Amino acid sequence: MMEALFDQILMAALMGVIGAVVFSAIGLISGSDETTTLAPLTLLVVLLGVPAAGVFTFFLAGAVAKHMTHAVPTALLGIPGDTMATPLMREANFLRNLGVPHIALRKMISGAVIAALVAVPLAVLFAVLLAPFGDGIKQAAPWVFLAAATTIAWFSAGRWASVLALLPFVLVIIALQTFTGQHGVKLSVSYFLGIAIGPLIAALFAMLAPAERARMKRSEPRTFSLSPDVKSWGGWFPNPLKVLDRRQSGWTLATATVSSATFVFSPVAMTVILGEVVGARIKHAYHRLTSVISVRNGVTESTYIAEALIPLIAFGLPLSPVAAGPAAPLFNAPPRFTVDSATGQVNNLHNLLSAGEFLAFGMLAVVIAILIAYPFSMNFAHRAASFVSRRISHEAVIATFVGLILVIGLWEGGLLGLLVILTIGLLGGFLQRFIGFNIGVQFMGYYTAVLSVPAIIALFA
Repeated sequence: MMEALFDQILMAALMGVIGAVVFSAIGLISGSDETTTLAPLTLLVVLLGVPAAGVFTFFLAGAVAKHMTHAVPTALLGIPGDTMATPLMREANFLRNLGVPHIALRKMISGAVIAALVAVPLAVLFAVLLAPFGDGIKQAAPWVFLAAATTIAWFSAGRWASVLALLPFVLVIIALQTFTGQHGVKLSVSYFLGIAIGPLIAALFAMLAPAERARMKRSEPRTFSLSPDVKSWGGWFPNPLKVLDRRQSGWTLATATVSSATFVFSPVAMTVILGEVVGARIKHAYHRLTSVISVRNGVTESTYIAEALIPLIAFGLPLSPVAAGPAAPLFNAPPRFTVDSATGQVNNLHNLLSAGEFLAFGMLAVVIAILIAYPFSMNFAHRAASFVSRRISHEAVIATFVGLILVIGLWEGGLLGLLVILTIGLLGGFLQRFIGFNIGVQFMGYYTAVLSVPAIIALFA
C-alpha cells in the first residue's frame, strides 16, 4: 500500500516537473495560445496512459507555470504572451514607458504565485460544497450544457452574434457526425483538435487569398526594444510578499478568493473586471498601475485553476470556458476519459481522484510550478526574452503543434479525421475572427451537439 502510494506521488511529481518545464518555456513565446498548446499536450499525456494523478499534475503545473512566464514577453517586449495576458497590456505598456518594465514583470509574477497558492484549496472547497448537487446536474446535463453554452456565448466578445451562431455551428457538427458515422468512423477528439487550432487554420487560408495576403504583408522585419536588466534582491528565490507591498498582497488575495469561487464566466472578463475594481480604489497613478497588473496576473492563475477544478471535482462535466477548452482532455479523451451523451454519466478524473487527492496533487503541482517558473522568470527573464526573440522561430513552434494534431487526427479517424479537423477549424476560426465566437463557446457548442440535441429530439419524438 505504501509502496503504491509512493509510486503514485513520484509519478505525479515527475509529470508536474515535465509540465512546469515545458510550459515555462512555451510561455516565453509571445502569442502562444493556451488552448492550442496546453490542450493537445495534455491530450497526448492522457492517451499515452499516464496515471490519473500524473495527468492532473502535468496540466495544472503547466497552466500555472505558463501564466508566470507569459509575463516575460508581456512586460519586457510589449507583446502579449498569450490570450490571458492581453488584459495586462495596458498597464504593462504604461510601466514600460515609465522605464520600469522590470518592476511590472516582478509584480505580475509575484501576484501569480500568491493567487495560485490560494486558488487550489479554495477551488477544492467550493467544489466540495457544490458536489451534493452533482448527480442532479449530471442527469440534467443536456439542458445544463445548452444553458451554459448560451451563457458563455452571451459573455463572449460576439454577444448576440455568438448566441445566434451556436445554431449553425451545432448543425455542422451533427452533419459531420452523421456523415462519418455512415462510413463507420466515430470521432470526438478530432472535433476538439479542430476547434483548438481554428484560428491558425483560418489565418493560413486567409493568407492564400490575395487581398488578405496583401494586408498581412510587412515591408520590414518586426523590431522590439528590450530594457536593461535590474536585480534588486540577493539570492535565487525572492519572497513574493516582499516584491508586493502589503496592500497589493491584500488585493491579490481578495481577488483570487473571488475568482476562485466562479467557474462559468470568461477568465479574460474576470481578469478585466477585477482589475478595474481594484484600480478604481487606488488614487496614486504609479501604485495603481503596479497594483492592477499584480492583481490581474493573479486572476489569470486563480480563474484557470478554479474553472478547471470546480467542474472536474463537483460534476465531472466541462461546465466552464477553461474546462471546455484547455482542460477538455481531463474530462473527455476517448477511449480513456468519456462523457456519455445519452445519460450524462462520466468516466474521467472526477471518478479516479478524490477531493483530498485533488487538493494534495493540486498543491504539489502548484509548488513544483512555483519552484521552477518563479525563480527562472525573476532571475533570467531578460536573457530568456532576448534568446526567444532572436533565436526561436514562432512558426516552427506552431508547426510542431500542427504536426502533433495531424498525428492524433490520423490515429483517430484517418483521412476523415483530418477532413473534420480542417472543416471545424476553418469554420470556427473564421467565426472567431469575424464575430468573436471564441474557442470556449465552440467547445460548448460541441457538447451541445452531442448531449443536448439528442435530448431535444427525444423530447419531441
